[in-house]
Amino acid sequence: MGYPTKVQRINRQKSDQWYINLPAALARAMEFARSETVEWFVEDKETLVLHRPEAPQRKLKKTPYRPSPEKSGRSSNPAATPSDKSATGDGGNGSS
Repeated sequence: MGYPTKVQRINRQKSDQWYINLPAALARAMEFARSETVEWFVEDKETLVLHRPEAPQRKLKKTPYRPSPEKSGRSSNPAATPSDKSATGDGGNGSS
């Protein structure tokens, strides 16, 4: 879910200031600390990345999903194995 936020600009005598406010719901969910230092990175003209070099450690309730490595070229469907005449289309004789 996104949180729409307006970009604000304040003109000062010596410089312009640009502000982007972080919605309170996001700040609480991310457990930001007061005066925490963050870094902005420009990915492209549509994407800014906010990096927290000193973010608190994750408190996972579950282990993250990691797909098991599959053997390349093999299917879990036994009907699609090369020994199946209908799956290979060559009548099972190994010729093309």
